[in-house]
Amino acid sequence: KHPEIVRYGYRTFDRQFVFRDTRVGDRSRPPLWRSHSERQIFLASQLTKPLGSGTAISSSGDVPDIDFFCNRGGKDIMPLYRDAAATEPNVTHGLLDLLGRCYSEQVTPEDMIGYIVGVLGHPGYTERFQDELEVPGPRVPLTKDAALFHRAVDLGKLVIAWQTYAERFPEVIGTTKGRVPQGAAQPTRDIPDAPERYPQNLRSDVRYDEKTRQLHVVEGVFADVDPRVWEYEVSGLRVVRSWLGYRMKERAGRKSSPLDDIRLERWPWEMTRELQDLLWALEGVIALEPAQKALLDEIVAGELFLADELPKP
Repeated sequence: KHPEIVRYGYRTFDRQFVFRDTRVGDRSRPPLWRSHSERQIFLASQLTKPLGSGTAISSSGDVPDIDFFCNRGGKDIMPLYRDAAATEPNVTHGLLDLLGRCYSEQVTPEDMIGYIVGVLGHPGYTERFQDELEVPGPRVPLTKDAALFHRAVDLGKLVIAWQTYAERFPEVIGTTKGRVPQGAAQPTRDIPDAPERYPQNLRSDVRYDEKTRQLHVVEGVFADVDPRVWEYEVSGLRVVRSWLGYRMKERAGRKSSPLDDIRLERWPWEMTRELQDLLWALEGVIALEPAQKALLDEIVAGELFLADELPKP
């Protein structure tokens, strides 16, 4: 029997493929695979080490890798649901009912995850709470204001849509499932597909020109790439550089087995399209950051739930 090949979340904004077979993957986590479905959303953060700059949380519609968040220390994955049928929310019992009474309307698990990502999913959160986050684990300021709650939910669903390449909440960014809306960055010269011109490594074959706003991959060129896209990071993980580094002939990162030496012989157009989608998705989340930062200021300035008002896990 041939092992099943499935897509999974390798790193934040980096989707790759894996054999879904314990004979190949020695650390596959059955609870995560059993809970995966079209409604599942996985959150990742740094829960045991201090957060760096950038977003404090990232999401995936695919089962994430152990180091999904920022390539280190991110083994703690938080699924929205505990089962594939999406009948058991992974939320403290009684919390959604408490919020529903406060806001005078039903609060769904999707609302809860939207709120969390809306509040934590941007650099403004890690900037504001830099000192507090020296104690590992992000904390969520939970507003008692229904209007602020809903604004955060709306923003968070937008962030999740971009982070999951429109696999989750595609309607909020005006698209269909799995189709990333067009952004500014565009390929103006193809990355060569000849075997002898396959990109060797980041040092020799990848560069970004901030003056011309061009990203060069061997002879290939992407125009109108925002400097903020090139510099986007998640606790030290430079997302675009990381994405490209794992696709070089001389692969970035540590090697875990001889399988790591098996590389593509040609750069296919599908990989160029994936890179384009990555650049567009980063444009999408970056555009939301000012609104998220301003909303966080409003939430913190308003009335918040205290820990002892909330049900215990």
